[in-house]
Amino acid sequence: MSENMNTTVRNDVDAVMRKYDRESNIRVWTGKPKQVIRFVTAAFSLWCIWVTLFATFLEEIRLTSFLGAIIVMGFLTYPAKKGEQKENYIPWYDVIIMVLGAGAFFYYTFNANTIVNQGTRFETYQIIIGIVGVLALIELTRRCVGTPILIVAAVFLIYALGYGLTNPEFFGRIKYLIRNLFYTKEGIFSTPVNVCSKYIVVFIIFGAFLERTGISNFFISLANCAAGRFAGGPAKVAVISSALCGMVSGSSVGNTVTTGAVTIPMMKDTGYKPEFAGAVEAAASTGGQIMPPIMGAAAFLMADFIGVPYSDILGRAILPAILYFLGIFISVHLEAKKTGLSGIPKEQLPVFTKLIRKVYLLLPLVMLVVWVAGNYMTMQRAASLAIVLSIVVSLFDKENRITPSKLIDALEAGGRGSITVAAACGVAGIISGTITMTGLANELINGIISVANGHLIIALFLTMLCCIVLGMGVPTTATYCIMAATTAPILIRMGVPVIAAHFFVFYFGIVADITPPVALAAYAGAAIAKSNPMKTAFNASKLAIALFIVPYVFCFSPAMLLINATVLEVVQIAVTSIVGVFGVCAAIEGYLKTNMNVLVRLMMAAGGLMLLEATAMTDIVGIVLIAVGFAWQYMKGRNTVAA
Repeated sequence: MSENMNTTVRNDVDAVMRKYDRESNIRVWTGKPKQVIRFVTAAFSLWCIWVTLFATFLEEIRLTSFLGAIIVMGFLTYPAKKGEQKENYIPWYDVIIMVLGAGAFFYYTFNANTIVNQGTRFETYQIIIGIVGVLALIELTRRCVGTPILIVAAVFLIYALGYGLTNPEFFGRIKYLIRNLFYTKEGIFSTPVNVCSKYIVVFIIFGAFLERTGISNFFISLANCAAGRFAGGPAKVAVISSALCGMVSGSSVGNTVTTGAVTIPMMKDTGYKPEFAGAVEAAASTGGQIMPPIMGAAAFLMADFIGVPYSDILGRAILPAILYFLGIFISVHLEAKKTGLSGIPKEQLPVFTKLIRKVYLLLPLVMLVVWVAGNYMTMQRAASLAIVLSIVVSLFDKENRITPSKLIDALEAGGRGSITVAAACGVAGIISGTITMTGLANELINGIISVANGHLIIALFLTMLCCIVLGMGVPTTATYCIMAATTAPILIRMGVPVIAAHFFVFYFGIVADITPPVALAAYAGAAIAKSNPMKTAFNASKLAIALFIVPYVFCFSPAMLLINATVLEVVQIAVTSIVGVFGVCAAIEGYLKTNMNVLVRLMMAAGGLMLLEATAMTDIVGIVLIAVGFAWQYMKGRNTVAA
């Protein structure tokens, strides 16, 4: 009976993943074809690790061969449309697209020296090869990422060919466009693909190995030990476990489904409403991408874009991440108190003394942080050693020991996980390259600055809207690449520190995953919770209120990101921000000891927002407002109990 239930749960999870996560819509290979593709994908992972560690050849060779291999694996993995489940079958037209598309990139690989040295003189056949390569990449992106990012790319390409480029001849514009997008480092092979092939892929492979050590189950059990017994325990478990698992997975939808399959039924059984249970998991899983030390994959891109060490990004991300998850934690606690929900019975919780014996599973993650934060070695070398360490620690656990077969599985999963990120990064390069060559970036910047008329808050609000709209249905890495090229410069021109500007667009690109109308993570949570998708999305947005507020705070008060801040300033802003988030969350929940009236809610919200603004006057006023509101509710709660 238990086995049948587990099979049903797995089938439900797979169905949700196929519906909301395009990466899960893959071809069905069995028998010998499956083994061949499995070993090819695993070999690609090994090749990526070797190249990033030891290769000394021309960078153009590394980048073009990387995307050529991605095209091959991509078309072998992803069918043209959902629902194509015919075993061991790939249509003839897919074979042609795959061969021609990969051939275009490999043509560049084997002629890299000649192409680099030939300047701007390109033959017609070379432009045709470039067009084929671009179209193949776009088609692969449609299959594994989706259409939103392609709509954005199409808009910019149409603008470039119709208006942005000044060459009077249409073919001349096409030639110039393709030459820059395909044969230079200003388009497809710009920073996103460069960072993806150099850093991100190795960390994706590391994540695949880490998952196979059983660390996800360890995180869930650890969260149960830490918070399961308290009021609304399952929701608190979901917050903690999703924060820990999400930072490794780098996928809001994927993490919502995998951890949500365990946590959402637990929350519903405890008494949480379905739309609230799905929202908690979606909000926490989405926030996993801002959780140090891994932060999905976009943190590597940010370090490269800004030109700072990766460890610098990690340090500055700590306080905002704490505030975000604290906000969700407070909300689920108040919801539990308001509805009288209990925790998980003690006999159903893991035994901490037994669980702590598996603490060695954290060793690869801990050592990765030490190696990177201490600048002892390059990021890719640290990730490679962490992979080896993952294999070593797995040997101490019979259930999750990485055998030769599991090793191939992990390499295969890492290689397959790289396809979507690499394709999205390639299209993001097309978008940023088009913007750069047409000068559209300056026009966008000047337009928003003109509308803002010197008011930073207006520029921040307009930038937020751009990030949420452009980030709908687009992977985090691609979203950030687009934002870094288009919207971050707006804030920098308005006087926002560079790091704060990039964090701002990064956060609001992520929040698109739970913001209606295209809230894929929330919809995935709703599918598991069997709740109304739109209600779940609105609940998730409410729970993630800190993610809507904190970016504004660190743009006005960069000390939150440790920018030009003393230790005393950091302590002050940390304490006041924590109290401020508490005030805002209590106001939104409308409960603190007892239900709040409108006046108290407004008082708590105003006090919370004032505490998030780091000045002495606002801190004093904010503390007074929250203290008065808390005292009011405390006395009212005591009177209610006495009555």
